[in-house]
Amino acid sequence: MRVVIKIGTSTLAHKTGLLNILRVEELCKVMSDLKNAGNEVILVSSGAIGMGVGKLGLFEKPNDIPTKQAAAAVGQCELMYTYDRLFSEYNHTVAQILVTGDDIDHVDRKQNFINTMRRILELSAIPIINENDSVSTNEIEIGDNDTLGAIVATAVSADLLIILSDIEGLYTADPKNNDKAELLHTVEQITPEIENMVGGAGSKLGTGGMITKIKAAKIVTEKGIDMVIANGENPMVLYDIVAGKNIGTRFLGKV
Repeated sequence: MRVVIKIGTSTLAHKTGLLNILRVEELCKVMSDLKNAGNEVILVSSGAIGMGVGKLGLFEKPNDIPTKQAAAAVGQCELMYTYDRLFSEYNHTVAQILVTGDDIDHVDRKQNFINTMRRILELSAIPIINENDSVSTNEIEIGDNDTLGAIVATAVSADLLIILSDIEGLYTADPKNNDKAELLHTVEQITPEIENMVGGAGSKLGTGGMITKIKAAKIVTEKGIDMVIANGENPMVLYDIVAGKNIGTRFLGKV
């Protein structure tokens, strides 16, 4: 199975922006084991700006673009150093790819991206992809890594996109405000009613929310790819998701 795993900032980092060491170590261990089992694993990782914010002692996401880009430049170094070290413990090689909206919108550049991804997978390395936040601007940004995960999944013809966040999945209402909200385990079609259920942005350090996840689901399901939203607090859930068990919310790809 070819699996794209998107990990959000809230899963990777504490509220301070500093790395959640135990969780990231466990994530890399489980992903390594999934790869050892014969799966192709592609990681779309948020966290560069969040980790840069923590390392620079800013403690909250900046609003101005130059500071965001500076934080991304600092945080991306820390992020890739961590992934390289942890995956190396299980004899896996990682490859970093940073993209902008231009790379996806331009036909030749997108094909170059696809060709590179295919070759990395053929060489049995683990691609780790993030938006190039240190140079992205409003005009060329993809905007969020949920959408990036969907773009990657469709580009490489993945079998499954997994989005790990700090939420269990899609609820019938906001569970923080409504104790009668129910978790939807399966979504066969993204209807207007489904879209009306979603709220705004997520954590202070991240850029996503349920809106971006529904957008990602629409992109991949149109291409026949399943997508699962699940809570990344326990990385072991990845085993059950890949095995097709009833975890989080699964959006079914159109046949």
